[in-house]
Amino acid sequence: MEHFVVSARKYRPQTFKDVVGQQAITNTLKNAIENNHLAQALLFTGPRGVGKTSCARILAKMINSDGQDQGDEDFAFNIFELDAASNNSVDDIRNLTDQVRIPPQVGKYKVYIIDEVHMLSQAAFNAFLKTLEEPPKHCIFILATTEKHKIIPTILSRCQIFDFKRITVKDAKEYLKYIAEEQGIEAEDDALHIIAQKADGAMRDALSIFDRVVSFSGKHLTRQAVTENLNVLDYETYFKSTDFILENNIPDVLVQFNTILAQGFDGHHYIAGLASHFRDLLVCKNPKTVDLLEVGEETTEKYKIQSQKSSQAFLLKAIELANECDLKYKSSKNQRLLVELCLMQLSSITFDGEKKNSQRYIIPPSYFKAKGITPIPVSKPSTKQKEDSKEESKQVTTEPKTAYVNTQNLTKVKQQKQQASKPKIDISAPKKSTSGLSLKSIKAKKEHEIRQMDVVVNEEELPKEPFTEEQLRQTWKDFVTIIEKKGQFNLASILSIDEPKLDGTTIHLEFPNNTNKVEVERQQYDLLNYLRKTLQNYDISLSITVNEVIEKKYAYTTQEKYEKLKEKNPNIDVLRKTFGLDI
Repeated sequence: MEHFVVSARKYRPQTFKDVVGQQAITNTLKNAIENNHLAQALLFTGPRGVGKTSCARILAKMINSDGQDQGDEDFAFNIFELDAASNNSVDDIRNLTDQVRIPPQVGKYKVYIIDEVHMLSQAAFNAFLKTLEEPPKHCIFILATTEKHKIIPTILSRCQIFDFKRITVKDAKEYLKYIAEEQGIEAEDDALHIIAQKADGAMRDALSIFDRVVSFSGKHLTRQAVTENLNVLDYETYFKSTDFILENNIPDVLVQFNTILAQGFDGHHYIAGLASHFRDLLVCKNPKTVDLLEVGEETTEKYKIQSQKSSQAFLLKAIELANECDLKYKSSKNQRLLVELCLMQLSSITFDGEKKNSQRYIIPPSYFKAKGITPIPVSKPSTKQKEDSKEESKQVTTEPKTAYVNTQNLTKVKQQKQQASKPKIDISAPKKSTSGLSLKSIKAKKEHEIRQMDVVVNEEELPKEPFTEEQLRQTWKDFVTIIEKKGQFNLASILSIDEPKLDGTTIHLEFPNNTNKVEVERQQYDLLNYLRKTLQNYDISLSITVNEVIEKKYAYTTQEKYEKLKEKNPNIDVLRKTFGLDI
């Protein structure tokens, strides 16, 4: 049985041309060798599997070949690889510095490749400083690490640093396609793209995943086989979810999410992928940003088609909701419910349908249908209708306007029109448009409620029974008790500050500050309504004044508090004198 060599070793770059996705670094190193401008200490840093060690080996081989193609010549005697993860002590570095003094037996340079150099101890770094700063002419050090921030600054300042970048999905896919052709494997473009995306910028990981998938599916590599073997959610899942969301189909999108969980996928992974899917759809809406998609050509067309179905406003709102769910996922105690709630909110985003159409009504149409009321649509009046309405407005001061009329009560509507011709008390006043949330609008609403109390059809019919000040105070206390039970303790406390004084039908109150006055005026509708009904007199009115002198009565000193308590109960003074208590 022939020994199997993994693709990561079999297709390891042998020249700078074979290195994938690091053209800037490889060109710099080639030019440095050709121009004899190569530093004696180099630091290769970057993520795993992007070609740091491979570039170091290629560089070591090219240095000693003098630019000539000597593929059969072995320079292994001049290349020394040291794993700093297992050789990180001071003694290891001292042995290295002792070997540096010996010139090479073959070639011009001795190259020392120290991998994972960040694993060296602090003492080893310090022992290495002098040799790294002034190495012999025949020595070149190449340091490689994935964590540059762990290397002390004194080492970094002595090295020429090369930052290796992550390999793009496009470059990784093209290299996988080349390897598939070399091995005689038929691979779908989307399948290779998923492998490249799963590798997350590491070519070694991409080759390892490629070998694993080939072992699973054989010589024919399909997208379905790759997603099944790697246990990843492919694009079709998110396309289907988005279709359900755009159709406002909450049951199907929840069933699909349950199926995804049953397959062993994480809800966090799903919602994060859905947010990315919405982002890709938003990118597809503009031809200038289509290139930002890192997908195959077939999948790009699918994105373009679905992006036409969704508006930009929908996608922005969907991204916001999905991203908010992503942020809350780890801290949530019921993570499944969180994702399901997000999906329901996404499915409820709509800019058409009944939500938009119902804005012309104060109450949804379904309410009137349930009550057997036929809606009459409001249309724009013609010029003739406008002139007729002007004529009618001269004769009738106020006429009720209704958007919905119960067909069974048309006679009542006629009666209302007939009564409209009767004289009424005009309570209308010039009104300015105000915001529904402003303090001014709230105050205007309260004032309107107070005025409504004074509007009657026939003032002579309302009761005006006489009452005493004692009856007023008792009714006042009853009202305070009622609002205390309702939890309005602040208002109850304010109403208890001063006892009401009666002057005819006008109730006079005196408060220590304007804040109390404003609070009572805000709630006077309920107060006056209760007093008028209980005392059977609708001429009752309220007069509030502010006396700042009273406020001093409530700012007690210790002595003043004692005097106040003594007025209420003289026995307190007897108690103090009996036991010799201090105030």
